[in-house]
Amino acid sequence: MSVLWSARLSSEARRSSLWRPMAGHSKRRTRRWWVRAAEERGQVLVLAVGLMVPLLGFGALTADLGSWYHTGRSLQAAADAAALAGAQALPLDTGTAAGLANQYAAKNGGTIAPGGISFSQASAPNDSITVTVIGTAPSFFAKVFGINSVTLHASATAQSNELGQAFGVAPITVSKDHPMLAGSGCPCFGQATSIPLDKTGAPGAFGLINLDGSKGGNGGPNTLAGWIQNGYNGYLGLGDYPSNPGAKFNASQMQAALTARIGTILLFPVYSSLSGNGANATYNVIGWAGFYLTSFDARGSSGDIYGHFTQVAWTGIEATTNTSQPDYGARIIKLTQ
Repeated sequence: MSVLWSARLSSEARRSSLWRPMAGHSKRRTRRWWVRAAEERGQVLVLAVGLMVPLLGFGALTADLGSWYHTGRSLQAAADAAALAGAQALPLDTGTAAGLANQYAAKNGGTIAPGGISFSQASAPNDSITVTVIGTAPSFFAKVFGINSVTLHASATAQSNELGQAFGVAPITVSKDHPMLAGSGCPCFGQATSIPLDKTGAPGAFGLINLDGSKGGNGGPNTLAGWIQNGYNGYLGLGDYPSNPGAKFNASQMQAALTARIGTILLFPVYSSLSGNGANATYNVIGWAGFYLTSFDARGSSGDIYGHFTQVAWTGIEATTNTSQPDYGARIIKLTQ
């Protein structure tokens, strides 16, 4: 038994001695794996930190670009408003146009750059105004790169054109010989005056016009009152229009409509001649004039409306280039750039 035990012991001892070197080899491999893993983790960390810097920079720049874009849009809106406002005084008064442009730029949060207002010709001298607005947009994240703010510019050009076809016309005629239209240095705007509603030189004609082209009394007081209160619902060009006979301005509907329009601007057709009689009388319309209504007086077969002529930007279709029609201050204003 002692011999057998010794043999077993020797066998176990040999197995033990064989295992020990294998166990040591596995431990060394494990240590090498942990070393490599640690090295790889360190490399990933260094790479991540290295990428974060440009990513943060791009993110900051993107945020600032969005802010600058928003500021630029606001400046463009201010430039558009300033140009449209200034064009309302053109082509007659560039000084007033510049004042209006500065006023509306400031109202919309913009400042006109030095020398930022200029005038040019599209169809007629000084019928266009160009406005350049300047503003500063602050930086937030881009300050890290030394960019504290940026200066932005926005420009707009608006043109003033004569009104060829007009929308929303009122049915009261004005003679081209009216003192505030034909007097020295006129048309004259903002000066108190009156427009007669009396007979205008042809039997049955009382200064009222059938805007729909119908002859005779087809345009009753309700129709005329609607045209006064809301304007004619259509585009009207220059040319001949039949008179609306009778002193219909005495009708209650007409007087109610005129009362509703006190303190507002109406657009009247300006005529050069009146021919024919009664229901066949015809006005030759050669232009359009804006009139600010302050009051009226209708009495029997006589009547007057009071107020003043004014320059006005109106809805319609612009006149053709090089038109020979008179300019009574009613114009179309549009952005061209």
